Amino acid sequence: MSVEIKVPSPGESVSEVEIAAWLVEDGDYVEKDQEVVELDSDKATLAMPAEEAGVVKIMVEEGEAVEIGQIIGVIDTDAAAPEGGTAPKKDESPKAETKAATPNPNPVAATTYASGTPSPAAKKVLDEKGIDAKAVTGTGRDGRITHDDAVKAEVSMGTPGSANRPSSTARMSSLRRKLAKRLVSVKNETAMLTTFNEVDMKPIFDLRSQYKEEFKEKHGVSLGFMSFFTLAVTRALQLFPQVNSMIDGDNQISYDYADISIAVSGPKGLMVPVIRNAENMSFAGVEQEVKRLAIRVREGQITIDEMTGGTFTITNGGVFGSMLSTPIINPPQSAILGMHNIVERPMAVNGQVEIRPIMYVALSYDHRVIDGRESVGFLVAVKEALENPSELLMNNDIKGALQL
Repeated sequence: MSVEIKVPSPGESVSEVEIAAWLVEDGDYVEKDQEVVELDSDKATLAMPAEEAGVVKIMVEEGEAVEIGQIIGVIDTDAAAPEGGTAPKKDESPKAETKAATPNPNPVAATTYASGTPSPAAKKVLDEKGIDAKAVTGTGRDGRITHDDAVKAEVSMGTPGSANRPSSTARMSSLRRKLAKRLVSVKNETAMLTTFNEVDMKPIFDLRSQYKEEFKEKHGVSLGFMSFFTLAVTRALQLFPQVNSMIDGDNQISYDYADISIAVSGPKGLMVPVIRNAENMSFAGVEQEVKRLAIRVREGQITIDEMTGGTFTITNGGVFGSMLSTPIINPPQSAILGMHNIVERPMAVNGQVEIRPIMYVALSYDHRVIDGRESVGFLVAVKEALENPSELLMNNDIKGALQL
């Protein structure tokens, strides 16, 4: 009996995906629920498990676009399991052992699809250009040179040197291509401006230093900066609701709730999961949700539903050492807050110079929806809350706010 490997739907608006990578070779034996292929959509990467155990037959190559529901392979469930009952590793497969033990009496011709050699169509193009195949880096499966590689190859006009000058070409993932289009679209279709301010982080440093151990023992998570910033943002959104709105055609949609998107770096790139109804959350609730979402992103378990529907975004370039930047709006939202690294700087405090931990913050916003008064006022409100958290975020009840 054969079980078809069909492309599932990763989301309502997705009609096509791309074969990102086969995790097994053609002819491999796989166990039930073993991941066999990764699919890229413009929203996320999805790993497909085998529905049954058996031998895999691959019908669609890596890099090809396929429609939802299309059959990309089959599993022969009648095939016998290898000795031990588990799928062989790629480098320990029977096929690999045979190749290593028995030399091929008939050497493969140079024009086959072996690693580093051109396809017949690619060889013809290279011969016409007078380019040695050894000078071309193949991007096809197993490093073979494709027709597209040959078309893009150029004759070197420089002087040969002794230095090694390697390079490689790889097709961008569907997610990265979609992200690239969205970023260009934001720059071209919005009236994006950025306003800046600075925050004295000493009050937050003092609070964390005093209560972080008790907080972690009580709630099982650290008292980080994200809870302070998230609650400062939800407060500012209530004071300046124009920032919590977006354009839909000729209409403007305003929200009475705050779904805060947080940028998280994962193995597949930057993901932006959403903290729902952050305006109703406590410090512990925000920290626990941030930790949960970050783990799901880093383990590749985040879903499309968890990344859609945010009304405002917070991104933290400071974790990578950024001092100052102009973050790009996360469409269709109208504003994004950028956090940066914290550096000790001399500040004038009550007429005296003191060394304080300072963070620069940036608010990028769509000027079609948000005017200068709202944008500057919003960022000042965030600054005020961060510099006086006990009063503005904790209502002068620190232990109550931290649920200690």
